[in-house]
Amino acid sequence: MASMENPDQTKSGDEEKHVTRKLGGLKTMPFVISNETFEKVASFGLLPNMILYLTNEYHMSIATGANVLFIWSAISNFMPILGAFLSDSFLGRFLVIALGTVTSLIGMSLLWLTAVFPQARPPHCDSPMTESCVKANSAQLAHLFGSFVLMSIGAGGIRPCSLAFGADQLYDPSNPKNKRVMQSFFNWYYASVGLAIMISITVIVYIQDKAGWVVGFGVPVGLMFISTVMFLLGSPLYIKLMPNKSLFTSFAQVTEAAWNNRDLVLPPMESGGAIWYFHKGSKLITPTEKLRFLNKACMIRSPEDIDMDGRALNPWNLCTVKQVEELKALIKVLPIWSSGIIIAVTISQQSFPVLQANSMDRHLIPGGLKIPAGSFGVFAMITLTIWVAAYDRIVVPLLSKFTKRSQGLSLKERMGFGLIISCVATAVAGLVESKRRAAAIRQGLADNPYGVVHMSAMWLVPQHCLIGLAEGLNAIGQIEFYYSQFPKSMASIGVALFTLGMAVGNLIGSLIVSILNKVTKTHGRVSWVSNSLNKGHYDYYYWLLTALSVINVFYYLLCIWAFGSTENGNKVEWDEGDGMEDELEADDHAKGKGSPIVFPH
Repeated sequence: MASMENPDQTKSGDEEKHVTRKLGGLKTMPFVISNETFEKVASFGLLPNMILYLTNEYHMSIATGANVLFIWSAISNFMPILGAFLSDSFLGRFLVIALGTVTSLIGMSLLWLTAVFPQARPPHCDSPMTESCVKANSAQLAHLFGSFVLMSIGAGGIRPCSLAFGADQLYDPSNPKNKRVMQSFFNWYYASVGLAIMISITVIVYIQDKAGWVVGFGVPVGLMFISTVMFLLGSPLYIKLMPNKSLFTSFAQVTEAAWNNRDLVLPPMESGGAIWYFHKGSKLITPTEKLRFLNKACMIRSPEDIDMDGRALNPWNLCTVKQVEELKALIKVLPIWSSGIIIAVTISQQSFPVLQANSMDRHLIPGGLKIPAGSFGVFAMITLTIWVAAYDRIVVPLLSKFTKRSQGLSLKERMGFGLIISCVATAVAGLVESKRRAAAIRQGLADNPYGVVHMSAMWLVPQHCLIGLAEGLNAIGQIEFYYSQFPKSMASIGVALFTLGMAVGNLIGSLIVSILNKVTKTHGRVSWVSNSLNKGHYDYYYWLLTALSVINVFYYLLCIWAFGSTENGNKVEWDEGDGMEDELEADDHAKGKGSPIVFPH
């Protein structure tokens, strides 16, 4: 428990109602959002051109470079699970974000050094796609991959906690408009991130193209330094909720307790024959019917299960109703979470669109501004940002008149529409690549991987816009959905579920590329993902993604049907800042005010 001398200091999740409004609020938003914004500008500014850095400077094949980036992205998206665990169970969100920010700064600095010192890279090679060039040695690869790992660890501290940390600053259950405030916060926060990514894949990529890798990697290091300073400057203003238990330990206790009590017979819920274990003041005094087997973990077998103070003698044999419901909440969302993996593969297409744009006419108008190949992803971010702003201010008010729901589309509807649009996006990408490849062959560029096709790269814009719209619907819907299903004590884990889905999607994407490269080049054939886009069949690759995405839509419909059909009557009212006590005060026990559990009479 936090010290009572200073009520404005750090509080645990169960004490947050005692935090005065002198802390948090809108005044903290510049510091919180600037941290996320500068981190996104810095980190995402490195990604678009990285395939060119790996193929041109480290002499990797396209397939190898793409797999390196898929795996790097996967690690970056897996690490938030560790960050969420440390945040929600031990360190709190503020400290995890601060440590992650510093670690990212160190990782970016190491990557910058690979560009500064020629010894950190293989000897220069003019045509790595057609010549046999010297490959990077073990020390050079260790330096490069070490910088990637440190940046991934840093992302693991920032990404699962930043959004939830910002929500902590604004959460005010006494405000009747708080639900609408939180919805706007989610939308505008995501829009600010989209704006940051737009800047990173235009300005940073342009600097890399025009000024080279030393300056191009140095600018993100400077931005990450600003991100670190800004976040730490706001420290005196933040509400810093600290965890008061290990959620992962709690989940393990519920699982073991349910297994240890597997021989218990659960009475019908309506009979009231069971005695459930819960803490004093908790709203959760009876478990829900869903996943009923786990209810055995909180069922009291005899008075000998608890001590004189009303505490469980063995928390691995008897858990509270709240612990059981927290684990249920996590299990219930997993099927819907899994439906987001395939769209994560689509969203994570970073390498191939850059190589396609690099082989096309990238002038915005004939003879005018030439767009960097890595900057075409900005069209996805522009679409996402416009959609978020329009949805929040235009679409929701219009839809609410017809649906009678203040949030417009339901979260499930938003996620579903996002999945459908992602199918269209990959189909369009396949059609455009088929047209580009045919044009290259007609123009005699089949054997020239460096040739520029007489076809405008603006043909790539529709697929990027569709991906941005799909992400704006599905990604934001996912994050809000997890946040709505979990108590605030699990908020970071809820947000981390989205990044975990992205991580699995990255690994699936890497696996698809590896399998296609191995299978399609057998018997002397040219690989679909060949080093030469004009000889390969990247259009077939996009059609394969389209087929998987269509199957995934039907899988999602099955998941929401199962979730909805079993959710009725099982709505959980979480203990949110209600002063629930985990233990008795000494004077309460002396005055006979009862124990943390209640036996029905």
